[in-house]
Amino acid sequence: MPMSRRIEIELTSKRPDGTWTWRAAGAREPRGEVVDSVVPAGASVNDVMRADVETDLDGSRVLSITPPKAKNVRTGLLEILPSTRAFEPVTQQLAKKGSRGGDDRKGPRRERKDGDKPRGERKDGDRARGERKEGAEGRSDRPRRQFFDAPPELPQRPKAKRIRPLRVNVDAVLAELPEAHRTIAETVLNGGVPAVRAAIEEQNRLAVAAGKEKVPAEGLLQIAEQLLPRLRVAEWRDKAISAESIIHDIDLRDLRSIVVTSDQLVAIDEETRALVAKMKQGLVIRQETETKNWLDDVAAATSVGRVVRALRLSSQPPKAGVPFPAPLAAQVVAATVAGLTTDAPSERWIALLEAAAFSPVHAKVLPAAVPTVISEDLTKTVTRLGPLMPQIAALFGIAVDPKARPPRPLQVPRGDKGPHKRAGDLNKSADGKPGADKPRRGPKPPASVAPKPPAPAIASEPASEPVVAEVVETPVVESPQVAVSEAPVVAESAPSSEPAE
Repeated sequence: MPMSRRIEIELTSKRPDGTWTWRAAGAREPRGEVVDSVVPAGASVNDVMRADVETDLDGSRVLSITPPKAKNVRTGLLEILPSTRAFEPVTQQLAKKGSRGGDDRKGPRRERKDGDKPRGERKDGDRARGERKEGAEGRSDRPRRQFFDAPPELPQRPKAKRIRPLRVNVDAVLAELPEAHRTIAETVLNGGVPAVRAAIEEQNRLAVAAGKEKVPAEGLLQIAEQLLPRLRVAEWRDKAISAESIIHDIDLRDLRSIVVTSDQLVAIDEETRALVAKMKQGLVIRQETETKNWLDDVAAATSVGRVVRALRLSSQPPKAGVPFPAPLAAQVVAATVAGLTTDAPSERWIALLEAAAFSPVHAKVLPAAVPTVISEDLTKTVTRLGPLMPQIAALFGIAVDPKARPPRPLQVPRGDKGPHKRAGDLNKSADGKPGADKPRRGPKPPASVAPKPPAPAIASEPASEPVVAEVVETPVVESPQVAVSEAPVVAESAPSSEPAE
């Protein structure tokens, strides 16, 4: 059933028989004819009007035309009448700079009334300038905050660089593969042979649901196992080449991962063996340099009085098992005990004990006496750190459970934009909830995207090379504790970032 719609039309011409031709305003279609009786009186060619148009298989017909609305005439405007007065521009004159008091003031001075109080005269009850109010002398009994000069800041070492490997060798290997094998290779790079097996199972599940035949998995898995060693070598070379350009500033974690993975490579060529040897040599040099910088930073922080920073740095060795020199350990212990005085506030004790508990000198820190004022936060801190520092717990008269697990360092959650929290405030939350002293974990990683199913066209291809087991990279886990050596050790390096005291 045709329906009418309202559009704007333009009258294009008028014929001698009285009919008009029209078209849509600004367009070629639709168009047609309309009788003179429908067109409003006074219309002319090129007029644009609103019309109700009905369209069907025979074309478009104009049912009615509405004449255009007349423009509203603006009324109520103000008329500007010409003036016979001569125009005088506005001028200004700035006052001269100078004194505003004394003789510069113009006009007679205001006479003082009888009831006005003369300036400088005070009543008997008025207190003289500089005198204290009654009761102000009582404030002298309040303990005043101790002011001291902050230790000088230490220069921060530049942060170690992380590698950003390019896909030069991987792309070269993919370019040499047939088009049908590239999908399998990409899946192997993302998750190894298990990822290919999972993709085949998912594809077969969808095929069964759609009523199709399953894809044979044996041929595809053999291809994936053949490609795995070659792809792992290409991926390792990309990382090693990127690390070679920043070998003097690279982060030790990345360099260790490259060296550990190199021992698991299969069927490498001479060029790759030379690159492996260079990475191992670079790791030895970087560890020596970082160890020396680490010990230098601990000694510098101790010498300027930043004891908390020195304790925290001592618990972050660049390599697990690095011996801490006995002379430097004695300096750190002496500086720590010097800060644990009887008149030191509880906040100072908490900060020093929290940093010393996880340093290699935690068993040698023993102050002469407990502080004069022992707060509740300090008692909770000593109780929590008792398994690591039993000598401190015994000094406070706190029994340590032999089966108690050693605590972990208190950590402020990253991205916390709230007010700065002290160690005592963090200790409250750790004391109230079991396991609250454990470091908070970051957000869960996003679910991995399912790999693309391999092409079924290559399922029947046989394997031409022996099957090679998949190589899984295992990161090196290092303990933060460092043994204290009885003899000085010449070492070389410091951590890339120093925690603030």
